[in-house]
Amino acid sequence: MNGRLLAGLAALLLHAAVFATPAQPVVTHVDQPALSAAQLGVIVNDDDPDSVAVAEYYRQKRGIPAANMIHVRFPPGHDTLSREAFAALERTVDAATPAEVQAYALTWARPFRVDCMSITAAFAFGFDPAYCASGCKPTRRNSYFNSSAARPFEAHRMRPTMSLAAASVADAKRLIDRGAASDGSNPDGTAYLVSTPDKARNVRAPGYAALRAHMRPAFATEIVETRGLENKPDVMFYFTGTARVPGLDSNTFLPGAIADHLTSAGGDLFGNGQMSVLRWLEAGAAGSYGAVQEPCNFPGKFPVPALVMSHYLQGETLIEAYWKSVQMPGQGLFVGEPLARPFAGVKIDARDGGITLSARLFAPGVYDIQAAPSMMGPYRSVARVRIAPGTRQIRLSRVAPAYYRVARAP
Repeated sequence: MNGRLLAGLAALLLHAAVFATPAQPVVTHVDQPALSAAQLGVIVNDDDPDSVAVAEYYRQKRGIPAANMIHVRFPPGHDTLSREAFAALERTVDAATPAEVQAYALTWARPFRVDCMSITAAFAFGFDPAYCASGCKPTRRNSYFNSSAARPFEAHRMRPTMSLAAASVADAKRLIDRGAASDGSNPDGTAYLVSTPDKARNVRAPGYAALRAHMRPAFATEIVETRGLENKPDVMFYFTGTARVPGLDSNTFLPGAIADHLTSAGGDLFGNGQMSVLRWLEAGAAGSYGAVQEPCNFPGKFPVPALVMSHYLQGETLIEAYWKSVQMPGQGLFVGEPLARPFAGVKIDARDGGITLSARLFAPGVYDIQAAPSMMGPYRSVARVRIAPGTRQIRLSRVAPAYYRVARAP
């Protein structure tokens, strides 16, 4: 048999394999939308060698497109940027941001504040005093709060922003490595909801019991009354309220872990007597959050643990889950590895004429079931299913042999 005939036969067999109806139903795609590297803009201060080094390491580690590397220049080393200096930076960033970019990562630790706003909120919304407060007052709300939007700039005209902040380039690289290592790991850790004797800062604790009852089917959740956890080997979530958290280094944080403490100045990264959120990252967490200006103890100015956990467990990235959990983030700094995504992925079991889809947690809503005679399509809608909050498994019974896709209904 000559080579040309062999090549033709191989092509024919490939064509038949692609277009033949399978003997069992096959799922070709399950929609689990989340931000990607192609949608993240990385802002680098070319006058800060540490920022340049962190940005380059992150670009390589995450495969950030070269066009998404956004270069600015300003004197490094100051905690606060004036609103006038920020306005000039914002114009440069706006002009250089590709249309596909939906979120930003900052590659410096200083500055972490713009006048009265956190720098992450300023880049997300633009500088606006309505996101600040003088005294114990609410601020402008975050329209992205608890949103189902997968493309925040298109849906809300804002780009959630997270700082890859660290005390050194080496610490930043370790943070980036932990975030990347978490992707799809689906860890079996524990969420620790820590209730402290600090009444002024323990204001999230009244919601812990309801959160534990709701979340336990999807993730192990414990309420602990203590000033600080010690010797825990499986920390995936850690929420508490206190000015300083003892015992951090005795615990093991799993890749992609989220941890924060409700207090007045955790986002003041380099010290005012309260614990900086950088201590969480140094202990092994992938993300944290802290205030840069006195927020008072408004729970709405801090992450809502139930929302952080729900969005993260549904397969969203760290930046999405965290930003969707804070109702009034203008005074709060988001720090961490934005693209960490430990709970991505859906397990598919097709047998006995049915399909079972399993995930750590499905996003609630209406899903469109589409079928096609070949992997290439054409696909048509054959059913719709409504997924309730807390669902971990979808079972489609008595499904005809075909190729299927499952996607959130518009």
